[in-house]
Amino acid sequence: MKRSRARWLYIAPPIFFFWVFGQMDKLGISVIITNEDFLKDMDLLGDTAKIGFLMTGFLVLYGLANIAWGFIVDRIGPRKTAIIGTVIWGLTMILGGLSSSYGLFMISRMILGIGEAVLFPVCNKFISNWFPPKEFGRAQSTWIIGDYLGPAIGIPIIIFTIGLGGWEASFFLLAVFSFLINLPLFIFLTRDQPKQHYAVNKVELQYIQDGQGSQHANNTSFKDLLKNYKYWMIWFVMLVDSVLFYGISFWLPTYLEKARHFSTALMSSWTSTAWILALVTVLLVGYIADKTRKPSLIGAVIFVIGAGALFTAVSTEVSYLAAAMMGVGLAAVGGVLEISQLLLVDYSSKETAGKAAGLMGFTNIVGGFTTAFMGYLVDVSGGNFTTAIAFLIINAALGAIALFTLVPGERKKPLNQKQDINANA
Repeated sequence: MKRSRARWLYIAPPIFFFWVFGQMDKLGISVIITNEDFLKDMDLLGDTAKIGFLMTGFLVLYGLANIAWGFIVDRIGPRKTAIIGTVIWGLTMILGGLSSSYGLFMISRMILGIGEAVLFPVCNKFISNWFPPKEFGRAQSTWIIGDYLGPAIGIPIIIFTIGLGGWEASFFLLAVFSFLINLPLFIFLTRDQPKQHYAVNKVELQYIQDGQGSQHANNTSFKDLLKNYKYWMIWFVMLVDSVLFYGISFWLPTYLEKARHFSTALMSSWTSTAWILALVTVLLVGYIADKTRKPSLIGAVIFVIGAGALFTAVSTEVSYLAAAMMGVGLAAVGGVLEISQLLLVDYSSKETAGKAAGLMGFTNIVGGFTTAFMGYLVDVSGGNFTTAIAFLIINAALGAIALFTLVPGERKKPLNQKQDINANA
């Protein structure tokens, strides 16, 4: 009997679109804040720090809710959790489009943070339940691809929609994506466990179970995980990666328009290019990590490359080179995100994957304050982004150091173990 591929045909696509549209909802604000009508309606003209708090408000609730959703997903399963989260963020996009004041809009962003906080716990739980360890890298790439493809295609769509119907219309369009695409995918395609799915045959089920039986951390309890310093190193890496992710993604369109004097069309093109470059990096890193089994070393090198790119961006007077280097910086963030998620799944067990990811998601709170802090640095620097980007470079260096501490303990899995897994394919 030929092995079915339900994990790739029924689980991977919903995870992918979950992140595509989730990131449009989350990061579309980075383009909307460049719209003058929006800034006037929200009384934000010239107040860079206050603009930054729009992401801060979202991410504070996002980080706190991550922890709660981590326990919920372990209790009720990833499918129901994903459905609940999708409904919450679809409704909040409608509320955002109807907002007529900064306060009401901020409330909509904060509630959106609660809904979107299901992303990390849900996806890590699905992957832990459905994929053997040797496929973790490719499986993680599925949603991280969506993580970066979402903004790449979403930014031009949002700009086009704003041009047709104003900034409010972009929120209503995003709500439609949530209700008409994400929600049906989870309802009709997914199940919590392979043994519950109508499309999984006995050969695929055996393949998944045998592969998961070889996972070295399979019996790790949540209490034991919290005692493992390696988990906290990964947590710290996620912390600085969140700082870099939100610092670059939120302010990149504004940086290109204000500091590098790009037109809206040129800004849109370069911003989308940066996200596409990040997408390619995620694919490449996922493949290399699966082949080499040296994720910490790969991640450390990527952090160093990212720091160098950001330094070049802030040092050069050539605007196009600066835009390209900011893109490389964003790509480095994507590569490290792939590595950190791979390490997280590798160190946790099926039973603790949701809680481990939820605690990891708490790092987004710091990332949220980054946007406001960078806005403050830009304000006190008279609109100059040099100090703000230097702050990001320091974080990249700290992340590289943290990952280098994990390199000595990295070992390839025994060849005979991998052969045993392949024998069951």
